[in-house]
Amino acid sequence: MFAPMTAARIYKEILTGIELIYDKQEASAIASILFEHKTGISKSGIIREPGKPVSEETIAELRQALSQLQQHVPIQYITGEAWFYGLKLQVSPAVLIPRPETEELVHAVIQSVKPKSNLNILDIGTGSGCIPIALSRHIPGAHITGIDVSAAALATAKTNAVSLDAAVNFSEMDFLDETNWHQLRRYDIITSNPPYIPMDEKLLLDKHVTESEPHIALFVPEQKPLLFYEKIALFGKQHLNETGKIFMETHEQYAREVAALFDGEHYSAEVIIDLNGNERIVIATRRCR
Repeated sequence: MFAPMTAARIYKEILTGIELIYDKQEASAIASILFEHKTGISKSGIIREPGKPVSEETIAELRQALSQLQQHVPIQYITGEAWFYGLKLQVSPAVLIPRPETEELVHAVIQSVKPKSNLNILDIGTGSGCIPIALSRHIPGAHITGIDVSAAALATAKTNAVSLDAAVNFSEMDFLDETNWHQLRRYDIITSNPPYIPMDEKLLLDKHVTESEPHIALFVPEQKPLLFYEKIALFGKQHLNETGKIFMETHEQYAREVAALFDGEHYSAEVIIDLNGNERIVIATRRCR
């Protein structure tokens, strides 16, 4: 009769397997997330009780997850969870995994408004709903809408809003089709983390991005890298209140081009450098007439 597999032993097996495709620091973080998700045992718990037995069923689940990781499936899609601005969101392959840079965009919005703000806010390309949901938790009284072309993404966003008790209205819409804009109102703030990666850069990205995350939320034609920003600028001229602001995440190589685009369309635009030192966020304020 075989002795049951211990927590320390199976953790080591999983970690070693993950280190085949990730560097040691990232592999350690992923292994800890996966192990705690599947077993309920934290990294410190393994240290305290290395001999704690793990069931065969759980071991099978861990090995299956390891196989997915080795096929470049992101850990967030395996656990179905991702943290964003202190909130635990549900994620699926229908939505982008929320990233720290987008947290900086949310923080910039929150810092720009007064604590009591009866604002109308629109998020374009809402995905998991991470931006509007985080804003709804920090801007009391705001009326917030999120739109997306993907019904599957909106299903995830709605689930997140319910689980986090966030008052956000979600609507399915192809924003690039200007004939849909009449369905939208005027706004004080517009936010967006739109697709901005030119298709010809696909080969430069990690496989866990290109092979798992939704391309519709990532890529734009290489000949039109500013496609969404051009539409947002035009939309804002029709639907943004005077002195209203647009907060956008951008490709670090195109941030200044995005700012110049908005400057030329009767906005005052500024480029914000993120915590990694990259030009990642553009804030455009509509000029008074």
